[in-house]
Amino acid sequence: MSEFFFYNIPMKKVVHPIFFERPTLVVAKNLLGKFLVRRRGKRISAYMITEVEVYDGYRDKASHASRGQTARNAPMFGPAGHWYVYFTYGMHWMLNIVTREKGYPAAVLIRGVSPVRGPARLTKKLHIDNKLNGRAATRASGLWIEDRGARVLPRAIKKSPRIGIDHAGEYWARRNLRFYLAGSELETVKPRRR
Repeated sequence: MSEFFFYNIPMKKVVHPIFFERPTLVVAKNLLGKFLVRRRGKRISAYMITEVEVYDGYRDKASHASRGQTARNAPMFGPAGHWYVYFTYGMHWMLNIVTREKGYPAAVLIRGVSPVRGPARLTKKLHIDNKLNGRAATRASGLWIEDRGARVLPRAIKKSPRIGIDHAGEYWARRNLRFYLAGSELETVKPRRR
């Protein structure tokens, strides 16, 4: 993505599950600049994460967990670092990564990667469906997140209300729980010498 500048560390590092065992707001912001990596057969594709939304706990009226645990949202209550993939509007898959401690329902919706904007377009391009639901975000699942050394400056992170959640009521619809990269403010980071 030409408007962003980043430095690739020679060794790509898969993000460890402990990364996701933190407050959902922190995880969401820290996901920006990481890479969503998809393996299908022998082909591997990687895309920088550029847009996310937070869904955090029972009180969040826009969250699937606001009415308690169901068969559909069960992965949200599971261990951090697992995928929560669900079908919406009878035609689109949505990709979320579970956060926080097991038993607390929270996840980050991955809304966009470079150069794909929109969660439905993302899952279509990466051939993501319910086969990944509840699976760990590891190489073994064929879908994982890597740290490739891109460092996002705080001023590069923009926030806004989440998209398409008016049904959750004015308070939840207006909260700034969508985060995205804007401008060309990724800092170039060189790997440390050992």
